[in-house]
Amino acid sequence: MAKKPEPKTNPEKPVEATSPQTLGDYLASIRAIRKLKLRDVEEATNKEVSNGYLSQLETNKITKPSPHVLHALAKAYVIPYETLMQKAGYLPASTSPAPQVLRSASTPQHGRVPTFANEPLTQEEEESLLEYLAFLRSRRGKSGKSQ
Repeated sequence: MAKKPEPKTNPEKPVEATSPQTLGDYLASIRAIRKLKLRDVEEATNKEVSNGYLSQLETNKITKPSPHVLHALAKAYVIPYETLMQKAGYLPASTSPAPQVLRSASTPQHGRVPTFANEPLTQEEEESLLEYLAFLRSRRGKSGKSQ
C-alpha cells in the first residue's frame, strides 16, 4: 500500500481559519502553506479527491462538495473538519474565533464525536466507542444486513 505524502511544513504551525473567505480560497491557501501539489493531495486522500476535482474546488467552480470529500481533505491537511463544513455552508459560521489546525494527525479527537454528550469523552471512552463501532460494522459485514 502506498504511503500518504506528509505535509512538507510543520503541522504544529497553526493555520488561521479566518482568512480567505471562500472554501476554494481557503483550500488553496492551506495547500500552498503545506507546499503540496494537487497530486500530493490526491495521494494523501487515497484518491478520494482527484487533483482535477480539487483544482475545481480551489478555483470556486465547485462550491459545495460532499461532506465525505471535506472529511478526506480535513484529514489530509490536518485541519478541523468543522471548519471546512462551515466554509462549505453545511454548518453555521461560528461566532467564536475560528479553530486552528489540529496539532497532528494522531491528535486525540475525544470530546468531538457525540453531539449529545453532556461532557467531553475521555480518551478511554472514545477508544471504547470506536472499538464497539468496529465490532458492529464487522458483524454487519458478515451477515450482509444493516442493523
